[in-house]
Amino acid sequence: MTPAELPDTGMNASEVLLHIVGGVCLLLWGVSMVSTGLNRAFGASLRRVISHSTSNRFKAFGVGVCVAALLQSSTAASLIVSSFAARNIVTISGALAVMLGADVGTTLAAQLLSRDLGWLLPVLLTAGYIVNKTMEESQYKHVGRSLVGLGLILISLSMIKTVAAPLGQSEAVHVLIEPLSSQPVLAILLAALLTWIVHSSLGMILIFMSFAAVGTIPLHLGFALVLGANIGGAIAPVIMTLRDIPAGRRVPLGNLLIRSLGVLICLPLLPQVEPLIAEFDADPARQLVNFHTAFNLALAVMFMPFIGPLTRLSEKILPDRPREEDESLPRYLDPTAISTPAAALACVARETLRVSDIIQGMMRDTLEALRANNMRQVQAIRDQEAVVDSLYESIKTYLARLSNQPLEKRDSRRYMQILTFSTNLEHIGDIIDKSLMELAMKKIRNQDNFSRQGFGEISALHAKVMDSMALAQNVFMTSDVKMARQLFEEKAVLRSQEMMASESHFKRLRDGVAETLATSSLHLDILRDFRRINSYISLIAYPILEEAKELKPTRLKPQGEKSKRRPRRRRKAGGAPAQTQPETDEKA
Repeated sequence: MTPAELPDTGMNASEVLLHIVGGVCLLLWGVSMVSTGLNRAFGASLRRVISHSTSNRFKAFGVGVCVAALLQSSTAASLIVSSFAARNIVTISGALAVMLGADVGTTLAAQLLSRDLGWLLPVLLTAGYIVNKTMEESQYKHVGRSLVGLGLILISLSMIKTVAAPLGQSEAVHVLIEPLSSQPVLAILLAALLTWIVHSSLGMILIFMSFAAVGTIPLHLGFALVLGANIGGAIAPVIMTLRDIPAGRRVPLGNLLIRSLGVLICLPLLPQVEPLIAEFDADPARQLVNFHTAFNLALAVMFMPFIGPLTRLSEKILPDRPREEDESLPRYLDPTAISTPAAALACVARETLRVSDIIQGMMRDTLEALRANNMRQVQAIRDQEAVVDSLYESIKTYLARLSNQPLEKRDSRRYMQILTFSTNLEHIGDIIDKSLMELAMKKIRNQDNFSRQGFGEISALHAKVMDSMALAQNVFMTSDVKMARQLFEEKAVLRSQEMMASESHFKRLRDGVAETLATSSLHLDILRDFRRINSYISLIAYPILEEAKELKPTRLKPQGEKSKRRPRRRRKAGGAPAQTQPETDEKA
């Protein structure tokens, strides 16, 4: 292609290609902005709706239409229902009904954007900017991002049509397109590949629509490319769920089977379908979009009655693997929720609560291990600590991925609260494993036993720590200031109880109690570890109390303020008073 072949553009071939590539990239970026913005604004609510929608296949279909129309992505809908199916939140048949609706829902955006909306462009950009800036403290600020994304899509479509219009008369372009025009199967495979690469069937449909509108590609080729885009949009979720359990992979696989069968049925009928589509609208761009919608509606009508057999087929292709549940694997860290911070934080909070339950079980069994000298129980507790370490690593990784998303102030606070609480739980697990279980092993090796009164003091302090753990869980889930204050106050109560237990222990030492003499270091170390564990538990209350202004800033004196305490006199070895040395703030 030479510059002389493109007189209407005023650009040479390289410039035309660059403008088209730029327009395509801008279009895909706009589609991504719309999908991401709406997902962050409404994603959490939509996920709740999906989880309660699969009791009836027609209800599930309607929900799928609405969810995909809002999210502008059947891929996102597929990943959400797949994650729910993997955790038995929804049935496979219900999830497939949602996907049939989602495939139809994604066509609605193409229907809208195929209209002449140039007059709406300044309104979208202005409204998007205003909404985003005036609602910075609200999740609905992302609606502004979506409006700007729609504006970018309109700009890119206009840019592609303007630059690509003269290409319809280019002989070189016809030479490139001819093989695809005569080989519809090749066109379908190419469109499927491109759609899988860009992960946006909507974006590819709009690109094909723009080329058809200016005559760059013939209409029959555009129909084949639309079929390919439908297959490519179903491939991405299949690839992205390859490492999931079979239940989570069946939904994307079923959706791919439905679309592939639909393409196989429709391909031989394309010559008969084209005149029917043309009767509704003569505009080539509108014909492509109408065909896209009609194809997905036809799939829904054809396969809704056969969801049951499709479910059984997917179960035969991907049977459940018999396996014991691995406790060290996370249960609630849904990777598809990352783009919706509120939903992702709820997922990681549930996983953190699971870690807290494991820690509570370890702590509860610790008392019995200390009492009964049970080596098997000690090993079981240590095995649980390995589970805690594995889950903590998964939580950290998940939170690290979430930190790449823009978080609102409220979500940032919750993020830090979850990270802090999970880290403190991991520290508690280390104390139980590396200190308390070491003490239990030492007690077993020496065949020691606590005095009746001594073990009573340990049991009382242990019960106090267990109460604090239960209260900390409630504080973590509710951020209730009253409960946070109670947890903070219990820290001082437990410290006082530990001091009283230590004094009682020293009294028994003076009285020469045999069991106390044998277990003195064990007893004091256990009391110390219980206090350390309680301190980690109590930390969940601090940020809540600070935000509520329930804590004093500091107990330190202002720098430079002199002490009002009387100076102390040091005595020399002989008992005579030494030179007076005032106690400074630094020394205090």
